[in-house]
Amino acid sequence: MPFWWPLIVLAFAYAICRFLLMLIPPNVPSIDVDASDVLAHGKETEENSFIYIPPRGRSQQSDKKVQCYEPATMKYLGYFPALSPAEVKERVTLSRKAQKTWAQSSFKVRRQFLRILLKYIIEHQELICEVSSRDTGKTMVDASLGEIMTTCEKITWLLSEGERWLKPESRSSGRAMLHKVSRVEFHPLGVIGAIVPWNYPFHNIFNPMLAAVFSGNGIVIKVSEHASWSGCFYFRIIQAALAAVGAPENLVDVITGFAETGEALVSSVDKMIFVGSTAVGKMIMRNAAETLTPVTLELGGKDAFIICEDADISHVAQVAVRGTLQSSGQNCAGAERFYVHKDIYTAFVSQVTKIVKSVSAGPPLTGRYDMGAICLQEHSENLQNLVNDALDKRAEIAVRGSFGHLGEDAVDQYFPPTVLINVNHNMKIMKEEAFGPIMPIMQFSTDEEVIKLANDSRYALGCAVFSGSKRRAKLIASQIQCGVAAINDFASNYMCQSLPFGGVKDSGFGRFAGIEGLRACCLVKSVVEDRFWPLIKTKIPKPIQASFSFTITKISNSYMLLHSSFSVNMSLVMVKLQYPVAENAFEFQEALVETLYGLNIWDRLRSLIDVLKFLTDQSSHAGRTRKSH
Repeated sequence: MPFWWPLIVLAFAYAICRFLLMLIPPNVPSIDVDASDVLAHGKETEENSFIYIPPRGRSQQSDKKVQCYEPATMKYLGYFPALSPAEVKERVTLSRKAQKTWAQSSFKVRRQFLRILLKYIIEHQELICEVSSRDTGKTMVDASLGEIMTTCEKITWLLSEGERWLKPESRSSGRAMLHKVSRVEFHPLGVIGAIVPWNYPFHNIFNPMLAAVFSGNGIVIKVSEHASWSGCFYFRIIQAALAAVGAPENLVDVITGFAETGEALVSSVDKMIFVGSTAVGKMIMRNAAETLTPVTLELGGKDAFIICEDADISHVAQVAVRGTLQSSGQNCAGAERFYVHKDIYTAFVSQVTKIVKSVSAGPPLTGRYDMGAICLQEHSENLQNLVNDALDKRAEIAVRGSFGHLGEDAVDQYFPPTVLINVNHNMKIMKEEAFGPIMPIMQFSTDEEVIKLANDSRYALGCAVFSGSKRRAKLIASQIQCGVAAINDFASNYMCQSLPFGGVKDSGFGRFAGIEGLRACCLVKSVVEDRFWPLIKTKIPKPIQASFSFTITKISNSYMLLHSSFSVNMSLVMVKLQYPVAENAFEFQEALVETLYGLNIWDRLRSLIDVLKFLTDQSSHAGRTRKSH
């Protein structure tokens, strides 16, 4: 029987065993989370059943309370305290104490924590989406896409690959250090701080928390004052899951407040993650500079959406509208600049016009609407100002969607989906981040022109390129300055959680998500140790050994040579570099450098001979010195 038959049988048996193990459901406990105070309408108390009218012209900061309300209906939800700097520092201190214990936890325990969360999320999708919808005004479908799927994908990726990317990683030691073993270790940083926005309250909390906790850190998350109600409920889910695996209390914390609260967090933690506007990102950097706290900034976006003449128009039109209207256009990686080839411009506009005309916006939990509300008070006015500026400069409105039944107190919280044509880069709508359901469409003639247009922006988060030729689409995307590119799709990168996410220019720097984001939560430590300890050590002994095998191992400043054609197995002493330094020590160094790093074998051999001569001379000199004594 051929020798490889037993190997095939063993491999087949192994595969069968793995498959059978997959059929055994994991033992994942369920957790109970009190949701009685966040369940749907009809259960409001007298205290929180009224319509909330936010104060105009002044900040809530002076109230020391974070007031919460439903953007879609303006119904009052309650309030949370705006934490003082002293209270923030106390929360970070408690998390730091808990982290010291959690850092010793096994990956098995951390994976169980993730499984518990995943189980709860899958079993309570409607609850999670409804809470997000009430606090931000998005539809249930938008919440499922942006909150549930992205978070489940992140958890699944960490379960599958997280431990692999946090284990020590071997690295080459180079020519001079062949007698050494090199590796990179990834240790927890301590306490991570995160300031997250309101547009996806569930995922924005879970995204940094999952990476931080799985890598052995504690984390304190400041949620937006516009999504504190949902954020504090989602925190209960995290607390219950941590308790189920015996994690120390206070390892994860969610805090509420305004700018003062965020500033105190920046100055207290070991690493800062910020997702938000460019202006606030710059403030975060200035504050972090005082303590040299490392930061990751994921800031604004003005993503280019490019459609070549050979693209499938009917397919791309649907993707384009989803990229514009998802969560009412309130996406950091939203499609905000559309460039369509002149040959298909009219046909594309006609397609998206039909789709957008059918879109209806309204309170997402009171009827069947395609789009929800605008979360921020007065933002609809900002969006209309962008449209007016474009109209004043000869743009045209191709179509606007419709409204459903809106309560009179919430009319200002809605903005109709809008398609603008005949736009150009002189208009604010093509320069400023809109963060709303507006689709400005501009023509282009050549690939070179559209690349130039796409790069003509201070933002550089992402782009999408559509073409019937994948090669052409890839070539265009490769020349666009951004951190995220999708070929014949939009925003699909974020569902690939092994990929890093982030931008350049005014869209920020650093990456979260993926391997890079996971390791960004770690102290990256380089470690070098002796390969053949204790046979070969780094020291400066007196004896000199040499051998005919043209290979040198030196122990002095740790020089070691391995020639690709010769074997290297002997100890060499750099007596030339001992103190007091020998007269011809520099000449010896020159020869050694060329021996190790010369560009061709003959130069290296010639230098090797020079090195041996230096050593022979030194050995003879040492012998004569001993005789004279």
